[in-house]
Amino acid sequence: MSFAFYAGGVAFFLALLVTARDGFTADSYTTAFIPAIVCAVMCWASTQRIVANTAEAIDKAVDRLADAADGEIGQCVPDEIRTAVPQLATAMDRLFAQLTDNMDNIQRLALFDPITGLANRTNFRTSAERLLAETAPQVGALFFIDLDRFKTVNDTHGHACGDMLLAMVADRLRVVSDRAVAEEDIYPPLIGRLAGDEFTMLFPVLADPREAGWVATQILEALATPFPLMNGEATIGASIGIALRPDHGLTLHDLMRCADAAMYCAKSDGRGRFELYSEALAEEMASRTRLDAELRDAIDHDEFTLVFQPEVSLSSGNVVAAEALLRWRHPVDGLRLPGTFIGRAEDSGLMVEIGDWVLARVARTIAHWGLLGFEGRLAINVSPRQIDRADFFARLRAAMREAGAPPRLLELEINETVAAHARGDAIAALAQLRDEGAKIAIDGFGTGLSSVARLRQLPIDRIKLDRGLIGVIEEDRQARLITAALIGLIHGLGCEAVAEGVETPAQAELLRIAGCNAIQGYGVARPMAEEDFLAWSAALDDLEPNFRNVSIG
Repeated sequence: MSFAFYAGGVAFFLALLVTARDGFTADSYTTAFIPAIVCAVMCWASTQRIVANTAEAIDKAVDRLADAADGEIGQCVPDEIRTAVPQLATAMDRLFAQLTDNMDNIQRLALFDPITGLANRTNFRTSAERLLAETAPQVGALFFIDLDRFKTVNDTHGHACGDMLLAMVADRLRVVSDRAVAEEDIYPPLIGRLAGDEFTMLFPVLADPREAGWVATQILEALATPFPLMNGEATIGASIGIALRPDHGLTLHDLMRCADAAMYCAKSDGRGRFELYSEALAEEMASRTRLDAELRDAIDHDEFTLVFQPEVSLSSGNVVAAEALLRWRHPVDGLRLPGTFIGRAEDSGLMVEIGDWVLARVARTIAHWGLLGFEGRLAINVSPRQIDRADFFARLRAAMREAGAPPRLLELEINETVAAHARGDAIAALAQLRDEGAKIAIDGFGTGLSSVARLRQLPIDRIKLDRGLIGVIEEDRQARLITAALIGLIHGLGCEAVAEGVETPAQAELLRIAGCNAIQGYGVARPMAEEDFLAWSAALDDLEPNFRNVSIG
C-alpha cells in the first residue's frame, strides 16, 4: 500500500511541474491530481496482486513442508514459490537435498554393514527370502563362511586392523562372486555379513549342484592368501558350510540351519575346508549336541572320577609316581575313557570347568597322600588349551593352596610338541612351580618336534619315552638302539628317563639294561581307583627288594 502512495505522489509532483510551467489555475490542479490518482490506483492494484501471489506461494510452501514432514521429500518445490519467493524456493531446495542425504545415510546404516558395505543380517534375510521366492524351485546354494584365526588378528594387530581385514575379506568375496556369475545371469549372488567374522553367500540359481564345490574352493583359496595390514600381514583362512536347495530345504531358515551345521563340522574337522550338509552330518551334529548336554549333566552331577596308574623305579622297584587319568562314570554307558569325550569338551568350552574339577580333585588327593605319608608324586597332563590360558597356573596354585597340598608331590606332564611351542610366560610359570618343588615332565618324547636346544631351555626334570617306540623294542634291533640313544640323551640333559606303554617283562628288562629310570604301563599295573592304588603300593612296599622286579608283568 505504501508503494502505491509513493507512486501516486511521484505522479502528482510531475504533474505540478508541468502545471508550474503553464501557470497555476484551478483546472491545472485538477489536471495534476487526476493522473496521480489513476497511477496510485493502478499501483495499489498491482501491489494487491503481488501480495496475493506471495500469500498463495507461502501457503503452498507450508503445504509442501507439511508433505515433507510426512515423508514426501522427493517432490519438487512448486513453481509458484519459485516465481513469487525465489529465495524461499532456494532455501527449500537445500533443505530437501540435505534431508535426502540424511535419509540415504539412515537407510545405509539400517540395511548395510558399515565396515564391509555388505548387506547386514536383516537386509540379507529379507533379500534372500525374496530371491528364493522369485527363483523357486530352481537349484541354489547357501554358503555359511566363518573366518579362521580372526580373533588372533584382533588380539595381535588391534581392532582397527581387524576391521580393515574384514573389509578386504568382503572385497575378495565380491571378486569370487563376480567370477562365478555369467553375463546373462539375472539373479546375481547375494553376499552378507551376519555378525563378527561370519559371512554368507546365496547363489539363488546354479546350473549344476557341483558348482557349489567349485565356488567353495574359490572362496577358500581367496581367503587363504595373506592379507596385507598396516603393521605386517595376516593369514587366516575360513571354514565353509554349504546347503543346497531343494535337497536341504526350501526356505532360508532351513538352508541357514543346514549350512551352519555343515560349517561347524568343517571347523571341528580341521578348519580351512568346506563341508556339504548331509543326513549323516546331521546325525553327527545331533550326537554332538547330545554329548554336550550329557557333559553338562556330568559336571552338574559330579559324574567324573580319577584313576591312577603307577610309575615304578627300575632300580629300587618302588612306586615313584602315579599318573592321574580322567574317567567319566556315564549313567548308561558305564566308565568312559577320555578319548570319547575330551575332544568335544575342548570344542564346546566345557573343558575349562572339567579342568577346574580335575585341579581341585588332584590337589585334595595330594594333600590326602601327604597326610598318609605316601611320598609318590601325582602327575597330571596339561592340555594345549590349558597351557595357553594365562590363568591356568594361578588356578592350579590356588587349588593347591586351598587344599594344603605340598608342591613336592605334584608333577606336570606336557606333550613334547606343546612344550616346543609354549609361550615365554608359560615357561616362566612352569619354572616357578619347579622352584616351589613340583616336577615337570615331557610326555610322548620321540614323536614330536622338539630339539635338543629347545629342551635345554625348558625347566624339566623327567622325559617320558613314547609308547609307540617302546612297543617294538623286543623284536626291532634298530628300535632298541634308538631307545638306548634317547635314554643317553635324556641323561645328558640332566633328566630322568621314563618309558610309557611297557607291557612285558622282556621290555622292562631291556629298558633296565639301557639305563631307563622308571617304567609305566599295563605290564606294571593298569589304572585303578585311589583306594586300590594305595593298597597296591603298600603291598609292593612289603615285598623284599629282590622280589619286587618279579612282580612287574
